[in-house]
Amino acid sequence: MASPDKDLVPVLDKDGVRLTVDDAIATVTLTNPAKRNAQSPALWRALTEAGRQLPGSVRVVVLRAEGRSFSAGLDRQAFTPEGFDGEPSFVDLARGSDAELDATIAEYQEAFTWWRRSDIVSVAAVQGHAIGAGFQLALACDLRVVADDVQFAMRETSLGLVPDLTGTHPLVGLVGYARALEICVTGRFVTADEAVNTGLANLAVPAGQLDDAVRDLLSAVLAAPRDAVIETKALLRGAQDRTYEEQRTAERQSQARRLRDLAGVGD
Repeated sequence: MASPDKDLVPVLDKDGVRLTVDDAIATVTLTNPAKRNAQSPALWRALTEAGRQLPGSVRVVVLRAEGRSFSAGLDRQAFTPEGFDGEPSFVDLARGSDAELDATIAEYQEAFTWWRRSDIVSVAAVQGHAIGAGFQLALACDLRVVADDVQFAMRETSLGLVPDLTGTHPLVGLVGYARALEICVTGRFVTADEAVNTGLANLAVPAGQLDDAVRDLLSAVLAAPRDAVIETKALLRGAQDRTYEEQRTAERQSQARRLRDLAGVGD
């Protein structure tokens, strides 16, 4: 995939993550194509830092990756006794207390949570392999545009683990319990056609058109007033946890806020 942010001065560039900002558009790029953008605790901390460094002007965030693969998932070095330099190995983590283990995993999850903030719309541009943690990172975003060569897979169960980087909630919400269970326990690949047909992806395009398709989507999102987008996102995000009547009430309350704002009338 090309680098639409290559001429911008990075706000952050460390541990396989680059953040650039162009007014209302921020781009977070995974920058280790030689390792197929395999993930590590250092990369997760950099992703968390990228979220914290977003300027208030940003309305949309694009998540993309250099190279042929979006992300091959967790770097297998994590499974070695040595682990990563300066990091506890999985064996060390397993030997810690329940509270320590829970706190460590919660810290890792922070890299995957900020993409759904109410004040931004996040779009994952996904090509090639998006495996395990890579799949969950794509699921962390609000929207997904994929190349026709994309291959999603959730391989954690095959390794004796479970998906724990916030991917299970959006996966079930998008494809339903039965298909989510089947995808996770079999570890099979989900291709572009299935991703679009099941709601995992909003759009699939030839790999060479991925950047253009994302730009078109961003333009459409940015064409709407920011406050209306924020209010609509919050309304839709909460819908699955509300009853029909509760959602009707939420719609009325949201619309009242918008009408007052447009009319210049305070609450």
